Parts: sequence; structure tokens; C-alpha cells
Amino acid sequence: MNPPELAQRLHAAEAVSRDAGRLATRYLADPDALEVTLKGAQDVLTAADGAVERLIVATLRAAFPRDAFLGEEGGRVNGGGPDDACWVIDPIDGTANFARGLPHWCVSIALVVAGRTELGVIYDAGADLLYAATRGAGAWRNGERVSVSTTTDLARATVDVGYSSRTPVEAFGDLVTVLLRRGINVTQCGSAALGLARVADGRLDGYAERHLFAWDALAGLLLVEEAGGCANAFLTGDALTAGNETIAATPALYAVLVDTLAGR
Repeated sequence: MNPPELAQRLHAAEAVSRDAGRLATRYLADPDALEVTLKGAQDVLTAADGAVERLIVATLRAAFPRDAFLGEEGGRVNGGGPDDACWVIDPIDGTANFARGLPHWCVSIALVVAGRTELGVIYDAGADLLYAATRGAGAWRNGERVSVSTTTDLARATVDVGYSSRTPVEAFGDLVTVLLRRGINVTQCGSAALGLARVADGRLDGYAERHLFAWDALAGLLLVEEAGGCANAFLTGDALTAGNETIAATPALYAVLVDTLAGR
């Protein structure tokens, strides 16, 4: 995909992410319209999730009809573009927070071209923060360039550790225990995409989770890389649809997280 085509898609993704955030926020103003249900234990779904995803897909499909789509709620919709471009969408990452009126949720949109993430946009609607990155062009928040933190001292570091019910509870506990014993502060905001954006923005020093789906991870991982951080190679094998482990951090802390998840 040539630079002008990628720039067009970035502009469209930024615009629709703001529209998506506004639509989600309108649902919050009418709690009865949320229609909160559970897909599984602590796996919350609201009417807003589907409505926001439909808005994003319809808008981007109208502009780029040959692209493919992969959404958390709608699944895979094939396109047919020669560059194998696929939009990967999480309409509301952090739905459990969203449904409770907590501010830790966001809209996450990534574009994968020929097996590599080329574009990522995350919109933190509650704080009106729009994060955006294209490969090789840096990471940005509301038009200002961002970079990962310069923290090198583990005793000053804070890492967001996500939990997935698809992995053993004991593995999550072991990960948190080891990090705490190394002097690292551990937090959990409940939105992987937002946690990754905060690593890119220097507000956190790392993010780790033993399993995430692509719609949770891809935009944030690109943001971290473009902000000068390190991230694992998420898109290996069938990870686009099956998910993978996720590690992202400052260069100084990345190896620590890799070793910790590996049990070393």
C-alpha cells in the first residue's frame, strides 16, 4: 500500500474513531439502552458494542470497499483488495468498565496489510485523547508526538498486567507475584488497548498479558513501537484470528517482562 493510500486510511480511522466514541458516550447517557449481558464470566457485552462496530465498519467500507474487516463483535468480513488490507476493530475495549460508567475504555482500530500492522488508532473518549500511528512515522496524541518513558529503575516502574480467563488463574498470579517481588508496581485498568496507549504515551512503563485477541492488541502494539518502545511479534501463525501473548514496554524493561512471562 502506497503512502497516500495509507494516509487516507489514517485520516478516515481518526475521524470514525471520534464518531464511534461519541456514539458510545450517548449510550452512557441512557443506561436502559445499554442492554448489558454476559458472554461469559466477567465478559460483558452491551448494545453499544454492536452499534459502534457497525458504525465503524459501514463508514470505512464506504470509503474503502475492497478492504476486509475483522471485528470483535461481527467477526471476519472479507474484502478482496490486492494488498490484503484488513481493518481490525474493537468498538469498545474495556466494556466492563464502560458498562459501569468507569472511564477506562476506548475505541481501537488497526489496519493490517499483508500480515503486518501498518496503522493504529486508539480513541480514549473519556479523556478526549486520540492516539495514532503509522509504521515508520512515529506515535501521536492529539497531534503531538509521544514517546515511551525513560524509566530504567524497576523500583520506579509501573506495569499494567491484563488477565484473560482463557489462561490459568495461577499463571496470572505468578506473573503479578514475580513483578512485585522485583519491585515493579502492578496495575490493571481493564482495557488492554488503553493500557498499551499509555505505555506509548509514557504514562506506564509496560503492558503484559498471556493472551489477547488481535482487536485488543494490534493498534496499541504499533503505538508502542512507534513511540520508541519494544513489543513482541504478535502476528505469528494464526494470531490474527486466534490471538497471542502480548508484551510491550520501554527498551529498559522489555527483557524483564519477557523473562517473567517465560518463567525465568
